[in-house]
Amino acid sequence: MNHQIRLAAIFFLVFLFSYSAFSQNLQVGIKGGFSNYQGDLQDKRLSLKQARPAISLGIRYDLSSRFIARAFFTYAKLAAADSNNRSASLQARNLSFQTRLYEGELGLQYQIRDLNDYWWTPYVFAGVGLFHYKPYALDNLDNKVFLQPLSTEGQGFAPGEKPYKLTQFMIPVGVGAEYALNEDMRVGIEMGYRITFTDYLDDVSGRYIDQALLFANRGQQAVDFAYRGKGSYPAAGELRGNTRNKDAYYFVQLTFTIRPFVDWYARTSGFASFKKNKKVGCPATRQNR
Repeated sequence: MNHQIRLAAIFFLVFLFSYSAFSQNLQVGIKGGFSNYQGDLQDKRLSLKQARPAISLGIRYDLSSRFIARAFFTYAKLAAADSNNRSASLQARNLSFQTRLYEGELGLQYQIRDLNDYWWTPYVFAGVGLFHYKPYALDNLDNKVFLQPLSTEGQGFAPGEKPYKLTQFMIPVGVGAEYALNEDMRVGIEMGYRITFTDYLDDVSGRYIDQALLFANRGQQAVDFAYRGKGSYPAAGELRGNTRNKDAYYFVQLTFTIRPFVDWYARTSGFASFKKNKKVGCPATRQNR
C-alpha cells in the first residue's frame, strides 16, 4: 500500500504542475479535520465522541464562476466501540473496530453566489468515488486482528453469506462555505457525507452465526471476535447488527485552496501564456475590468 501511495503522489504532482502551466483556473486544495462513521457501533447519527483525523489533497478547476470540477484523495481513520454507546445492550455486546480509510473522489461543486460579486459563498457538491478500508480490532495484548478474514457472520461458508469487498464505490455529497482572501487563495469549511453500499464498515451487519459452525470453519479467534461480551455466545440467528441501514461516514474539514505557483509566476512575470480574461476573480478586481 505504501508503494501505491508513493506512485499516486508522483502521478498527482506531475499532472498538477504540467496542467497548471496551461490554465489559470486550476487550484490546489488541502483539507484537514475529522472523520466519523454511522453504523451498528454508533448509536448517534452525528457525533464527535468517536471522531478521528482526516486530511485531503486535491485539485479544483473553475468551469465557470459558479461550477467547479474537483478531485480529492483523502486519508482518514474510522473507529467505534460499543463501550462508548449509551445503550446497555450495545455495551454488553462489547464489539469494536478501527480502520484506515483511503478515498478518491471526483465531483462537481456549485457556488451559490458568484465570487466575482461577493467575497464569500456557500456551496453544495456531489460526485462519485472509491474507498478502501480494512477493519480490525485489538486483542487482549493490543495486537491488531483483521476482521474480514474471520468471517464473523459466516461470510464465505454459511448459505447466502458472501465475503464483503474491502474496496467499494461510494457517493460523496456535501455542503460548505468559502471566503476569497484574494484572487488566488480561498479558505472555508466543508462537511462531506459518504453514501456507501456496504453494511460492513464495522464488520457488523446481520445475525450471529452458529458458534460450532464458526469454530469449525474459522477457528477460536473468529468465535472470540464475533462476540466479545461477558455472557455466553448468543444463539444462532440472534440479531448482531441492523440489516436495514447501510453504513456511512462523513468528514468535517477546514479548507484552503490556492492557484498553483506556476500560474502565479506566469501572471506576475507577464508571460504571454497567461490569460487575462479570467473566469473567476474576486470583487476587488471588478473595477479593473
